[in-house]
Amino acid sequence: MAPVKVSKICCIGAGYVGGPTCAVIALKCPHIQVTIVDLNQARIDAWNSPDFNVPIYEPGLVDVIRGCRGRNLFFSTDVDKAIQEADLIFVSVNTPTKKSGVGAGFAADLHYVESATRRIAAVATSSKIVVEKSTVPCRTAESMRTILEANSKPGCRFDLLSNPEFLAEGTAINDLFAPDRVLIGSLQTQEGKDACASLTEVYANWVPRERILTVGLWSSELTKLAANAMLAQRISSVNALSAICEATGANIEEVANAVGFDSRIGPKFLRASVGFGGSCFQKDILNLVYLSESLHLPEVAAYWRQVVEMNEYQKARFSKTVVDTLFNTITGKHIAVLGFAFKADTGDTRESAAITLIRDFLSERAYVTIYDPKVEEAQIWQDLQEACPTTPLDSIKKYVTIVHSALEACKQKEAIVIATEWKEFKEINWQTVYDQMTKPAFVFDGRMILDVVQLKKIGFTVKVIGRGDRL
Repeated sequence: MAPVKVSKICCIGAGYVGGPTCAVIALKCPHIQVTIVDLNQARIDAWNSPDFNVPIYEPGLVDVIRGCRGRNLFFSTDVDKAIQEADLIFVSVNTPTKKSGVGAGFAADLHYVESATRRIAAVATSSKIVVEKSTVPCRTAESMRTILEANSKPGCRFDLLSNPEFLAEGTAINDLFAPDRVLIGSLQTQEGKDACASLTEVYANWVPRERILTVGLWSSELTKLAANAMLAQRISSVNALSAICEATGANIEEVANAVGFDSRIGPKFLRASVGFGGSCFQKDILNLVYLSESLHLPEVAAYWRQVVEMNEYQKARFSKTVVDTLFNTITGKHIAVLGFAFKADTGDTRESAAITLIRDFLSERAYVTIYDPKVEEAQIWQDLQEACPTTPLDSIKKYVTIVHSALEACKQKEAIVIATEWKEFKEINWQTVYDQMTKPAFVFDGRMILDVVQLKKIGFTVKVIGRGDRL
């Protein structure tokens, strides 16, 4: 056997990973036809919209889509046709944390992965390379291979690869254009190595070969979880230190900057905040906790669980700071929350710190006004309803207002909370905001983005996460 020359790629799943990743592959590999499929007609219609109003906000993504859609990049709901024609199939479906059953709250729900795998086996009439792109528990490829082999047609061969993504929302396109590494895992058989070589040749169209790492299948699956867990661990570590800073009068920015000069540590992911969010960090750590427990490693499970617990503590600590500072009660008070996405330059709200903060404020019967430049109103209401499942949406709407500018959000408020580090929040006319606020006027900066000296000169009382009162 020899490596297959890939000419047609199918990606099952048009979400945050599949859409941008395969769009960039199409742009960089004009000789390869790439078809992204999804059963959600509305999502595919959005990807195909004439005005390029694509369903994901990601800087640079629209330019990529403009460059190749209709040429060698296609979006379709015809899953079967794309499977039949493809040489290589990415499985890029959602793997949320289970909400019920065995492993609820920790294990990944692999329902969509299994469904996609069974669809491939049922439809394929020729041999395929099947690539795990979704974040999955270690050894998921083994169950996928079992399903494929048990249901394959005569003459059909399936080779399984793991090719996890390491994208950061907000910089995903740049991450795809110039990745730190591309990781491809395969079985260490000749057939597995040939399949690995086929996918390597696709990425080698623009990624330097020394950045394409080929490893064993199980190592690849575990590396994705390990990378996210260690990044989250750094954030939880610096957030834990931020609590000490506030109690002692130290400044977490100064501490983190000095620590980051150590070449063994480095400066990245040492920025304190109200807490990490997004689709990956918490989900992947909980997955690692569940894996550790299933392998009878309770001490390892407890270690990684603490990373998540520290993240929840940071959010709770910040919301308590708001209450304590506002004279120990926010009942009936009006608070502006600026930012609802889990980070700047994305519309993604999954595990956003803002959701937890607003839930806490509502439990104190405060009135909350929300502004975010990219999150849709419907998404905000959905997230708040899920965060407050025992409260009817109509009751939530009596206390929550969504507006379309930061100035509007801040008008006639007692306090402003910065929950997302959008650049525009640095550039607000804070004098105008102050003039229109109830006095005393408070600002709580959960992202360390504001000019505290300037705000204090205007007249604000400012609380910044990780900064204590200097002695």
